[in-house]
Amino acid sequence: MAASPLLRRPAAGLRVPDARQGPGPIPGPLLDALDVAIQRLITHTLAGSRRATGVGLGTELAQLRLYEPGDDVRHIDAAASARTAALHVRVHVPERALTTWIVLDLSPSMAFGTTERLKIDVAEGVALVFARLGLRRAGSVGVVACGVPGEPGGIHVLPPRGSKPGLIAVRKLLEQGVAPDGAASGRGSLADAIARTFKLSKLAGLVVVISDFRDQRDWERPLGALRLRHSVVAIEVGDPAEAELPAVGRLAVVDPETGALLRVDSSNARLRARFAALERERRAAVAAELRRLGITHIPLSTDHDWLVELGRRLR
Repeated sequence: MAASPLLRRPAAGLRVPDARQGPGPIPGPLLDALDVAIQRLITHTLAGSRRATGVGLGTELAQLRLYEPGDDVRHIDAAASARTAALHVRVHVPERALTTWIVLDLSPSMAFGTTERLKIDVAEGVALVFARLGLRRAGSVGVVACGVPGEPGGIHVLPPRGSKPGLIAVRKLLEQGVAPDGAASGRGSLADAIARTFKLSKLAGLVVVISDFRDQRDWERPLGALRLRHSVVAIEVGDPAEAELPAVGRLAVVDPETGALLRVDSSNARLRARFAALERERRAAVAAELRRLGITHIPLSTDHDWLVELGRRLR
């Protein structure tokens, strides 16, 4: 249960952002470094050669055939043409275009933050990074977002798109922000979004799950099924104020998922110790479950440079 962002009398050293601050700058050189790390991760986790069907542009030779009018002269094979006294062209196996799926948690708990930005700001930056990297090498990007009010079952799906339209679609979805308090109660859970992604993603690819994993249940089984087919990365976004309750006296805290109001006395040392212990247990349980499933787990926080931390964790 997180403190409501509506409280405007924070403790010393605790500041609630007035509004979304955005993910901040994403430098190109660091993005290139992340690209190398992600490609290495995909290579190590996806079994098989992942060869595409058919022929096209690529680096591996599929066949040699006689030259026909209209063929690209740059594909003429000089050695074969010299041996046979007839022009031959090289036909290659195309490089496989990877599809990246982003499973994005837009439930109300993602609107919490007490440092430079909200958790949704970090999630937005991570989604943009993986979307931009996923569009390289003729790739495509699809998004399955949960906790979206007004959508059937609280799930919003962006089918995979390539090039600039794919990135624009992701940006528009992120601009909508998160649902208001209580709007996503009992609807559009993370488990539902993962199960929907499993049904939509037929070919092996990269799946990035971005969530705080708070008040989310029964996601282990569908995520494990997804891991059997794809390379999966789980990004857990947190805030330092969620780890311990500050001693600021009496508080009215709101569960952003349900809108339930609870009044507590934060000056009670036993209450703060119990709160911190429960949070440690929750975080440890999430990490242990992801480790059991063999999924790359990357925890990020609103009080650090999330992009640098993402690169360090991927390496």
